[in-house]
Amino acid sequence: MRIILILLMVALGGCTSIPKGLTAVDDFNLQRYLGEWHEIARLDHSFERGLSRITAEYRLNETGGITVINSGYNDKSGERESAEGVAYFIDEPDKGSLEVSFFWPFYGGYHIIELDKVDYQYAMISGPNRDYFWILARKPTLPESLLKALVNKAKMLGFETEHLIYNELMSKP
Repeated sequence: MRIILILLMVALGGCTSIPKGLTAVDDFNLQRYLGEWHEIARLDHSFERGLSRITAEYRLNETGGITVINSGYNDKSGERESAEGVAYFIDEPDKGSLEVSFFWPFYGGYHIIELDKVDYQYAMISGPNRDYFWILARKPTLPESLLKALVNKAKMLGFETEHLIYNELMSKP
């Protein structure tokens, strides 16, 4: 029984680590990050398939964690769908590396690997491996030159940027 528990803990913990060769941002300021973000681009995943106008909202909750509300417009039903989760810092709160759960007890890594530290207007997020990747912004669009620079950086970091899905307001740079 003890071996099964240890294996389960290792398996669950392995889903939150940052991919090899990537670094989460330092000097992260949660207060500035809170609020609504728009998905600009992502790698495909079943939990977002068929959704458009996707947003993520982050706010503090009473447990000391961060409430995460992801929502998107379902193109088939014509209605907005949402999922609520919770996030906690993995290490120090000034490091942009968190674990997020939408289905307790399972957590996944949420690692901010690029961030506009001046105005907190855009961010690049990696999951626990390079299959999970998002570009987020405070507005539904980014200037084309900035998007191109972010996509190029993601490619250099080993993400399969040729498979990125862009929101309906952005075109492939």
